Amino acid sequence: MGSLVLLDLMGGVALLLWGLHMVHSGILRAFGPDLRLLLAKGLNNRLAAFAAGLGLTALLQSSTATALITSSFAAEGLVGLVPALAIMLGANVGTTLIVQLLSFNIVAIAPVLFVLGLVAFRGGARSRIKDLGRVSIGLGLMLLSLHILLDTLAPTENAPGVRVFINAITGDPVLCILIGAAVTWMVHSSVAGVLLIMSLAYAHFISPSAALALVLGANLGSAINPALEGARRDNPASYRLPLGNLVNRLAGVLLVTPFLRPIAEQLQIWQPDLAKLTAEFHIAFNVATAIIFIGLLDSMARLLKRMLPDRVQETDPSRPRYLDESALETPSLALTDAARETLRIGDAVETMLRKVMTAMMTGDRALVDQVSRMDNGVDGLYEAIKLYITKLTRGSLDEREGKRAMEIISFAINLEHIGDIIDKNLSELATKKIKRRFQFSPEGADELSAFHKRIMESLRIAFGVFMSGDVNEARKLLAEKAVLRNTELAATERHLDRLREGRPETLETTSLHLDVLRDLRRIHSHICSVAYPVLEASGELAAYRDSESSQFALTAAQPR
Repeated sequence: MGSLVLLDLMGGVALLLWGLHMVHSGILRAFGPDLRLLLAKGLNNRLAAFAAGLGLTALLQSSTATALITSSFAAEGLVGLVPALAIMLGANVGTTLIVQLLSFNIVAIAPVLFVLGLVAFRGGARSRIKDLGRVSIGLGLMLLSLHILLDTLAPTENAPGVRVFINAITGDPVLCILIGAAVTWMVHSSVAGVLLIMSLAYAHFISPSAALALVLGANLGSAINPALEGARRDNPASYRLPLGNLVNRLAGVLLVTPFLRPIAEQLQIWQPDLAKLTAEFHIAFNVATAIIFIGLLDSMARLLKRMLPDRVQETDPSRPRYLDESALETPSLALTDAARETLRIGDAVETMLRKVMTAMMTGDRALVDQVSRMDNGVDGLYEAIKLYITKLTRGSLDEREGKRAMEIISFAINLEHIGDIIDKNLSELATKKIKRRFQFSPEGADELSAFHKRIMESLRIAFGVFMSGDVNEARKLLAEKAVLRNTELAATERHLDRLREGRPETLETTSLHLDVLRDLRRIHSHICSVAYPVLEASGELAAYRDSESSQFALTAAQPR
C-alpha cells in the first residue's frame, strides 16, 4: 500500500513538472524574442525593471529562466546591476501568480484546456497558435497533477504511521526550510515546490506553521539554481546578480522565521483553507521582500561590486561571445546567436586570408605566425558553435528552424576548412617562399593579387548571403565561381607562356604560383557553399547544377 502511494505521488509530481515545462517552453517559443525585447526595454529605472521582471516571469513561470536571461544581459554589459536586481525582485513576485491561480478549485476546466490545446497544437505547421496549444495542454496537466496529488494523499490522511513520520520531519521550522529548499533545488521550480506543499496542507498532512516554513524553503531553493547555473567561474562579476538575489531571499527568510507560528495563527483566522493560506503567504512574502529591498539595491550593488570585482582578462579569440545558453529554449534567438558567432569565424578567416597574402608578397614572417595562432581561435569557435547547435537540435525545431540550424553549421564547417587551407597550405607556401628568398615576376604577382582580391570580395558577399538569404546575391556569388574558374585557367596559361620564355622568376616560383592559384580556388568553392541552400529554397538549384555541368564540359573540351 505504502509503495503504491509513493509511486502515485512521484507520478503526480512528475506530471506537474512536465506540465510546467510545457507552459514554459510554449511561452518561450511563442513570445521568446518579444519577451527579451520587453525585458531589455524595461531597464530605465528600478520600478520599470521590477515590472518587466514580474511580467516576464508571470508568463514563463520560471524565475530561474528570468535569472539566466538577465544574467546574460548583465554579463554582456547591457544592463546595470541595480536594474538587474530589481528584475529579480519582480521575477520572485511573478512566479507566485500561477500558484495563486491554481489555489482555486479549477480542476474541472482541465479537460477544456486539453481539448483546446490539442486542437491548436494539431492545427498545422508550427505557429504561435500551436505554441499556445502547448501552453494550454501544460496548464491542463498541472491541474490534473494537482488532482492526482490530492486524491493520493486523501486516503492516507488518517494513517498513524504516515502522520508520525510527517510530524517528525516537519516539527522544526529550520528543518522545514532546509527540506523545502532542497526539494525546490532538485526540481528546479519554486512553482512545483509550493504546489506540492499546498497539496500536503490541503490534506492536513502538515501544520500551518510547517507549510509556511516549507514555502520559505521553496523560495530560498529557487534562488540557488541561478547561482549555480547562471555564473561563469572565469568571471567573478557574473556571480553578482544570482548572489544578490540569494541574499535578498535569505534575508527575507531570516526576518520571517522567528514569527512563523504567530503569523500562521493569524492567517488561519483570516483564511481557514490551508491550501489558499499557503499560496497567499507565498505571494505576500515575495511582495514584502520586494518592498523592503527595492530601496536598498544601490548599497547592495556597491557591496557586490566590491566583493566580486571584474576580472581583467586577455581576449581569448577561441572563446565564444554570443552563444547564450539561456536562449536555447527559444530557437529563433539561439539561431541568431549562433549566426553571430559564425560571423566571428568569418571575420577571423577574412583577416587570415588578407594577412597570408600580405606575407606571401612582402616576406613578413611575423604575419605567418599570426595566421597560425588565429587558426587555433577559429577551431575553438567552430567547436563551440557545433556543440551549441547540437544542444539546440536536441529540442523540437520546426522545419524552417531545422534548415537554418543546418545552414549555420554548414557555413561554420566551410569557414573552418578555409582556415585550414590558409594555415596548412598557403602559410606553408609563404614560409617556403620567404626561406628560399623567391620572388614572383611582376606579372605573376599582379595576377595573384587580383585573384586574391576577387576571393576577398566573394567572401564579403557570402557573409551577406548567410545573414540575409538574398537570392540575387547568391546568384552573383555562384556566377563569380564560373568566371573565376576561367580566370584561373587564363592565369595558368599566361604563367606557362612566361615559363616557356625562360623568365628566371617564373622558373623558380612555378610550383608556388600554381599552388597558390589552386588553393585560392579551393577557398572560393567553400565560400560559394553558402549560396546553395538559398538557391534550393528558391527552386533554382537544379537549373544552376545543369548550367554548371554544361559550362564545365565546355571548359574541359577547349584546346590547351
